[in-house]
Amino acid sequence: MATLNDIGVAAAINILTAFAFFLAFAMLRIQPVNDRVYFPKWYIKGLRSSPLVNGSAIASKFVNLDLRSYTRFLNWMPAALQMPEPELIDHAGLDSAVYLRIYLLGLKIFGPIALIAFTVMIPVNWSNNTLEHSGLTYSDIDKLSISNIPIGSHKFWTHLVLAYGFTFWTCYILKREYEIVAAMRLHFLASDQRRPDQFTVLVRNVPPDPDESVSELVQHFFLVNHPYHYLSHQVWSLTSTLKIISSSITFSFLQLVYNANKLSELVYEKKKIQNWLDFYQNKYKRNSLKRPSLKTGFLGLWGNRVDAIDFYTSIVERLSRDICGEREKVSSNTKSIMPAAFVSFKTRWGAAVCAQTQQSRNPTTWLTEWAPEPRDVYWENLAIPFVFLTIRRLVAAIAFFFLTFFFMIPIAIVQSLANIESIEKALPFLKPIIEVKFIKSFIQGFLPGIALKIFLLFLPTILMMMSKFEGFISLSALERRSASRYYFFQFINVFLGSIITGTAFQQLNHLIHQSTSQIPKTIGVSIPMKATFFITYIMVDGWAGVAGEILRLKPLIIYHLKNSFLVKTEKDREEAMNPGTVGFNTGEPQIQLYFLLGLVYAVVTPILLPFIIVFFALAYVVYRHQIINVYHQEYESAAAFWPDVHVRVVAALIVSQLLLMGLLSTKEASQSTPLLITLPVLTICFHRFCKGRYEPAFVRYPLQEAMMKDTLERAKEANLNLKGFLQNAYIHPVFKSADDSDSESESEWERSPALVATKRTSKRFTPMSSKDGGSLLSLDQVNDECLKP
Repeated sequence: MATLNDIGVAAAINILTAFAFFLAFAMLRIQPVNDRVYFPKWYIKGLRSSPLVNGSAIASKFVNLDLRSYTRFLNWMPAALQMPEPELIDHAGLDSAVYLRIYLLGLKIFGPIALIAFTVMIPVNWSNNTLEHSGLTYSDIDKLSISNIPIGSHKFWTHLVLAYGFTFWTCYILKREYEIVAAMRLHFLASDQRRPDQFTVLVRNVPPDPDESVSELVQHFFLVNHPYHYLSHQVWSLTSTLKIISSSITFSFLQLVYNANKLSELVYEKKKIQNWLDFYQNKYKRNSLKRPSLKTGFLGLWGNRVDAIDFYTSIVERLSRDICGEREKVSSNTKSIMPAAFVSFKTRWGAAVCAQTQQSRNPTTWLTEWAPEPRDVYWENLAIPFVFLTIRRLVAAIAFFFLTFFFMIPIAIVQSLANIESIEKALPFLKPIIEVKFIKSFIQGFLPGIALKIFLLFLPTILMMMSKFEGFISLSALERRSASRYYFFQFINVFLGSIITGTAFQQLNHLIHQSTSQIPKTIGVSIPMKATFFITYIMVDGWAGVAGEILRLKPLIIYHLKNSFLVKTEKDREEAMNPGTVGFNTGEPQIQLYFLLGLVYAVVTPILLPFIIVFFALAYVVYRHQIINVYHQEYESAAAFWPDVHVRVVAALIVSQLLLMGLLSTKEASQSTPLLITLPVLTICFHRFCKGRYEPAFVRYPLQEAMMKDTLERAKEANLNLKGFLQNAYIHPVFKSADDSDSESESEWERSPALVATKRTSKRFTPMSSKDGGSLLSLDQVNDECLKP
């Protein structure tokens, strides 16, 4: 069990590690050669030019020779806090701005709680000597916990009163933030630029008809059931001509969903081979005296030696032919058309009515929902038949259950590291080394946290694969689903698993030699004493881990490797930047773990709270800087994830109340314990109130708001032409350009300002042309390109 000295050693190691990361970042970020790694968002926006083209001295193109800039190596911190929130929303989107509010939520909740807990709880817990006479294994930190209060003491009334106070304060802050974020979302939707998803509905599970094609069936259905809002249409097909039914009132587009997964695989394969071809072509340019060669066998270890450029050129040509052939196959084969379609309306009001109502007598057919924005669509899953989704989700749930269950094994290993005695018993020959003071402090104070961090390293990837298997059709839905499972996994394994296995390891001898009736009391006393392990984990993950995020060591290495061997054009250099995203599926569950730990231990072991507050403050500054300068959002959901954030904090609050109730029952606080029953009931009522009052703003679009925005738009732009705006919005990316690019081109609605004009620019302000200056090709033009010799 970690002692106060062990915690001090761990804190010193993590603080020094974090400072080293910040210092390295401060030095690397001002070097011209790393400019695209640490400021990619400004390059993508076209507001920053490469410093490699400026300066006369060769050295200045790679190394910053301005000595004064090295004295201001921490100026990025205040700079990250200066951009006001409206400008941040315009610059990075509402999702990013609201994501940062999660960190502020933690500071608002735990700041006052920590102040009260340290003023009241610490003296109450410290003024006892129960642990000294208990026979349990404990440390000095445990004397500050509720475990140090004798059984049946009247001092438990203090914990009861503060539990009520902390609950009411948390609920007040949660309600206030929910109200603010809901208002921000509605204001964003009302003020936002025109977007295709505001006019578009996704229709799924279209029932088969032997006499009509999917296109004709969808067309007839909407002409009959939405006569005032679907009176004309355009059906885009890859081979057929454009069909138009004229109307004097309105029009909309119908874009079919094709199963183009095989075509996407071919495009992806061609992109990989093209990278190898670029690598060898660049290599030949640097040394034209010798053409590069390779072996065609496994990993280039054996096989015939051939000319590398000719080899990859032939593969690229073959894949290009295969891609055009697959396009023809998809366009001509009716089996490639899925029973789904994107239906776009002329007005937001018409789309809202369609998306939020039941379309047929059979509730399992003609299912409509708001279409994700084009960047948010996960095209591969649109090809999954709707009837298979339930089976897929059942299989994924079973797989997740076994993953959660078997992960208890590495959790037990981590907890064994936190207990020196178990290591010495298992490996007695290491005892002389382990007993060295610094090594012992390192093992107990630092090693368990880093070991748990390593074991969790690949978990988000596995959970994201499960979410994709389940068939969610948008990236935002995939991330929210993955985040939900990641949070549940951490609750079961990291939180409960660490408490149970840690208690078993630490109090094993005491548990063996006592009666069965005394075991719950021992566990109740031991739960607050696990705070030392979570303190070490917070310092590793929340301090050093957050500081390591800003260094971007992996993207830095990958960028320079690509820039040295693969980059030929400015577009290649832009793709090599890899700005990344906030990573809601990994970041938000990790934040929620800190909410859980803070709320659970606020009453029982409040010494944990300062470590959590440091995490929230540090993470807020770091991620604000990253959002402003680095991360480039893949989609904009208008903060649709906030209900998930709210419900998880409420769940953590209820868990803390139930654990406190169980803990006090083991301490024989019979007078105060029954009064805790009211807390979960009140918290659930609070959640139901918030769910009914604020959640509808995140799942439905008010018809009043839709009509108001339509009316204002018609008044401002009487001759607005939505035809060009909507016609290519929901076409599969592999059909968007003739050069087989699988990346969606930036549309006008992606480049336009959202709320206010961004006043801030990069220091190296040189306007650059957009990466996608040309217009998109229509599907017929794509076909024509494929047919060209």
